[in-house]
Amino acid sequence: MRLNEWLTAVKGNTLPAKGETLTLELNSGPSAEVYPQSANTLDHTVFFIARVDHEKYLFLAETSSPGSILERFEGDMIQAADINSLRLKRCPLTHHNAREIQRLFGWARPRLLGLDNSFGFGDRLGLANPAHVRSLAGSDFVPVFAQQSIRELTRTERSAEAVMDAAVWAVFQEGYKKGFGADADHLKTTADIDRMVQAGYTMFTIDPGDYVVNEADTLPAQDLDARVQALRYQFITPDVTRFVQQYAGQTIRISADFSLQSDRETVLKALVKYGGVIDHTAKMYRYLKDQYPDHPAEIELSVDETESVTSPFEHFFVASELKKLGVVLISLAPRFVGRFEKGIDYIGDLAEFRREYLKHIQISEFLGPYKISLHSGSDKFGVYREIGALGAGHVHVKTAGTSYLEALKTVAMSEPGLFREILDFSRDLYEVEKKTYHVSADLQQVPASDQLSDAQLLALFDQNDVRQILHVTFGRVLTDRKADGSYRFKDQLLRCLQVNEDRHYRNIVTHFQRHLQPFAVTAGGK
Repeated sequence: MRLNEWLTAVKGNTLPAKGETLTLELNSGPSAEVYPQSANTLDHTVFFIARVDHEKYLFLAETSSPGSILERFEGDMIQAADINSLRLKRCPLTHHNAREIQRLFGWARPRLLGLDNSFGFGDRLGLANPAHVRSLAGSDFVPVFAQQSIRELTRTERSAEAVMDAAVWAVFQEGYKKGFGADADHLKTTADIDRMVQAGYTMFTIDPGDYVVNEADTLPAQDLDARVQALRYQFITPDVTRFVQQYAGQTIRISADFSLQSDRETVLKALVKYGGVIDHTAKMYRYLKDQYPDHPAEIELSVDETESVTSPFEHFFVASELKKLGVVLISLAPRFVGRFEKGIDYIGDLAEFRREYLKHIQISEFLGPYKISLHSGSDKFGVYREIGALGAGHVHVKTAGTSYLEALKTVAMSEPGLFREILDFSRDLYEVEKKTYHVSADLQQVPASDQLSDAQLLALFDQNDVRQILHVTFGRVLTDRKADGSYRFKDQLLRCLQVNEDRHYRNIVTHFQRHLQPFAVTAGGK
């Protein structure tokens, strides 16, 4: 199809069938491969995304009298070979241009998620979100496409704005207009809040993990009163009498078949263990609401990255005290029973997980409602099946590293030599890089690349030790440089994925449909 025919079809709302390709012949340089689903019309201007020599651009074609829209975008005026009467502008996918797209098209701005079941697609490379969009076919989950923790931003040397921009260009390329979320993940300080508000995020995941006192679980009863009296907080008063009277010896009926009981020791341990969490969360919440009262925001609380399990009573205690302080949660991530390690399936008794998860769901419905959030949610297929079978409550799933692993799988399929270098580099770094993650990979189970055939390289992605070693070393793979200042791997890796885009997208879609399918029968959100 020629450009003028396609523009007429766009204006007449008779777009080509999904999957049909369109080549735009330019007067100079290589032709452009158009993503037909990206076409949008506004004020006599057609917007679309096309790829020129594997580099993507936003194109603006003005189909009638000149207006002001073209002037709002950074780029160059060009000519197409088959039609010279229109004004055509080729614009790089810059932050400025992404912001202009958001100003013009409301569906390109993140929205609040509410209680809809939702799924976070972390994209550490900035190339996976279009495939994330495609993986949603047939799913009712609301996606979170802009999601990256402060730790990940630091380790990848990306900005919060770059993560948001990648999400904007993805939904535009794929014509996705159902709305998406933007998760400012694992925020520890008010400066983190400032940074993410300015970048336009709408979901704020507060991480008070540094304030969890894990040893509270094993403190002798005779030490608890002294520990409580020594606590100093801004928003809560560690009054032993008040907490004991309110919780100890009480039967709290959560549902017809589930009640909570606690004694004095259990209450004081909960206060020592999570008092700082409650206080810090209240501080962060009030800062966000006071400093940015007009900014759309939802709050998630994360206490998952701790050593000790969050019991149902501790969940109730934390959420109840936060509610008294006026903190409204949209989701909460407890530290579940079993092990939620990075990049692999759940380790533990699934029947026990199911029993405990149902208790957490019932507490969230009683005190909220709010969603129960699964962090380190990548590849927890056994857990997905259990939750899907329950068909109860509201759920948010958060993934990140699994998309990076699918990118590396694409590299292994397309440029095995490059993947061999990355594998050996990651093996050498694992013992250092694993320290801030919950992983249990055994380096001795991962052979050096020269011991493996190309076919055996692909089989590595089904091996838990390899998945974790690759998972936790992503930051160094993406940021290490050679003596001359050039990236050791990053540029080659990104170029490989750009050249092999179709393969990369297929790998991601197949992988994430495995994640989403078990939730198909989950009740709760839309």
